[in-house]
Amino acid sequence: MAQQGPPITGLVWRLSMRWRAAIDRAITPLGLTNAQYAVLAPLLGMDLAGRRPSQRELADFTGLEPLYVSKLARALEQAGLLERTGNPADTRAVQLALTDKGRDVARQAVDRVLGLQDELTAPLGGSNSPATRALIEALQTLLSKDIDMTGEPQ
Repeated sequence: MAQQGPPITGLVWRLSMRWRAAIDRAITPLGLTNAQYAVLAPLLGMDLAGRRPSQRELADFTGLEPLYVSKLARALEQAGLLERTGNPADTRAVQLALTDKGRDVARQAVDRVLGLQDELTAPLGGSNSPATRALIEALQTLLSKDIDMTGEPQ
């Protein structure tokens, strides 16, 4: 079967790397890595909703591996940005909560990343354009599909 244009996987990879680099430039001055931002930003949203998720809940929400979230949470705790405490309802679980410093850094980081959205989506007409909304819907559709990571034919 003849393929038209570059493979979508290559395009998605290149776009994600370009956007990740832009985000890195925005949050590095705050002392954050992209992976740390991927934990802090959703944790801020949960914090504002009055939730204290477990590491497992945050991993499920972000799509990151639980072991990776645990490693990131330890580093963020050492930096004074979050607290890890036992869960009274489940002694095996560890709950996460932002510290005051963590809340401040997370807000700054989210503001910086949100500030990039218009710049990053300018070729589509900006953050609120129909083309950007269509892209968001398409990406959400792709992300909602479970993928067989074993490599076995389905």
